[in-house]
Amino acid sequence: MRIDCGPIAYEWVDAWAAVPDPALAGTGWAHPGIQVTDAGEVVTFHPREPLVLVLGTDGSLLRSFPVRLGEGHGLRIDGDAVWIADPGGKSVLRPDGTLGDDGWGPAVAKYSLDGRELGRVERPPAEVYADGGHYAPTDVAVDAATGDLWVTDGYGSSLVHKFDGDGRYLLSINGQEGGSPFDCPHSIALDTRRGAPELYVADRGNARIQVYGTDGTFRRTVGQGVLNSPSVFAFDGDHLIVGELYSRLAVLDGDDELVGYLGDNGAVTQEPGWPNALDTEGRPVPTDRLQPGKFNSPHGLASDPDGNLYIAEWLLGGRYTKLAKQTGS
Repeated sequence: MRIDCGPIAYEWVDAWAAVPDPALAGTGWAHPGIQVTDAGEVVTFHPREPLVLVLGTDGSLLRSFPVRLGEGHGLRIDGDAVWIADPGGKSVLRPDGTLGDDGWGPAVAKYSLDGRELGRVERPPAEVYADGGHYAPTDVAVDAATGDLWVTDGYGSSLVHKFDGDGRYLLSINGQEGGSPFDCPHSIALDTRRGAPELYVADRGNARIQVYGTDGTFRRTVGQGVLNSPSVFAFDGDHLIVGELYSRLAVLDGDDELVGYLGDNGAVTQEPGWPNALDTEGRPVPTDRLQPGKFNSPHGLASDPDGNLYIAEWLLGGRYTKLAKQTGS
């Protein structure tokens, strides 16, 4: 199936990923990130198990490795390693049909791509946590030039923290510079389309993107009025692709103006039990509403050097899709 957005066209590759143990996967509420390595491998997380999956661009399973984490919510490639942000919880279906939590607690950890844990960044000593504020990290960005690390506390106290390459805490930003505090800063990325890197923060609850310098200085707000739930970023040349949890991808041009949407399926968010379905007793079960060409709940997003996109969705059993960019688009 072909989908397009202005001059950009993709072939929708449905059921793309060879996820191991699909029956078990169907009992996990998938909540993963997804990334592409410099070697062209696609890295994501199993819907149920504490397992990193390394896939080929054709979706074949190349290898997997276990981690001491409950969820690979936000992933970031750092050379031959991957940073993983885990908010701490992991929803799973129990045999009696109820939801349980198999979470390991909040963590930000770095793993080699062959499965060795290389280190962790601890919760920062910010005052909000000393006062009892919740910490639930959702994403990581790495400044390749300096080694500095940025962590979004999207599901906790809605802050963004900066650390140096040795994990020492440097500063926090709260979004107030953009007119109001962050409300679920879900994802973060370093944008180099204009030369000097800028920090893009997906401020999902406020339906906007906040842009900062790498010193933490506020620059501008992007996407107000055209985004509904910015959750994750990918780049393709001058284009910024924004994954929106409410069932679509948004494509912005080099000036961050809207080009259009891909796979828009907003009506599905009003269905009972979304992003899942409900059984006769009102309990969540895997949905039968998934359609090729239409998104359900995009959560993880990545691009490769050829402009192909890889999307991991938030729902029981997961959904992993490839959008293969068409020649000339």
